[in-house]
Amino acid sequence: MRKASPWHGIVWYGVSIAILLVMLFPIYWMFMVSLKLPEEIFASPPVWFPSQPQFGNFAALFNDGDVWSLWNSLVIAGASTVVAMVLGTLCAYAIVRFNTGGENLAIWILSQRMLPPIAIVFPIFLAYANLGLADSYFGLILLYTAFALPYVIWMMRGYLQDVPRDLEESAEVDGLSALGVLRKVAVPMARNGLIATAIFAFIFSWNEFLFALILTRTEVITFTVQISQYFGSQSTFWAKIGAMSVLGTLPVFIAVTMLQRYLVRGISMGAVKG
Repeated sequence: MRKASPWHGIVWYGVSIAILLVMLFPIYWMFMVSLKLPEEIFASPPVWFPSQPQFGNFAALFNDGDVWSLWNSLVIAGASTVVAMVLGTLCAYAIVRFNTGGENLAIWILSQRMLPPIAIVFPIFLAYANLGLADSYFGLILLYTAFALPYVIWMMRGYLQDVPRDLEESAEVDGLSALGVLRKVAVPMARNGLIATAIFAFIFSWNEFLFALILTRTEVITFTVQISQYFGSQSTFWAKIGAMSVLGTLPVFIAVTMLQRYLVRGISMGAVKG
């Protein structure tokens, strides 16, 4: 066999580093914009690092009360993720172990996730307005849960299928009910997949913009809607946009960092085994 050239490894690492820098540059630039003076934001050539970092841009978000939008997003995304994971796991287990709905139910559930949100946002707005659910925590949590459920059910179905049936039958012989088997056997064995699914469901809800824009006014504005309000016809508050974007990425960054090992294992559980 021909020995690999050392240049092959150098080129590979060089290309990998170049791609990494390209991917990380928007994050770096977002953070720099949040610290710049107004004249530095529009300077040409660009100012790569602010001469006097302006942490007052972050303080302005607290003084103006804009950071409450982050709390709203955290409550809505967190609650909808928990509810979707509980209901979705129960549904997925019923499909896997009891063949609930037949062979095509899982495919039908997944197809609901493919529905374009823009196609149904208007009738949902009318329904919410008549029911008094607009601009409320419960309304957005209910809607986000409904949209997260197809994804959760489909993913948890795949993870629960990998749980050995023999272990569950042994637990049933020991006297556990179906819910007991799910709670004490299936869920612990599919823990990595469950956490990975929860992270993605949380990110989907955290980043959602369209429904939050249409269904909120003043009470439960999410951070994505709050950022959109900094864009005006006469002026755009770039420093606030940068500062709010930095704060908005922190919860997701912290969650992914803390649960990284579960996320990697959860994703790899669906890999093809040789």
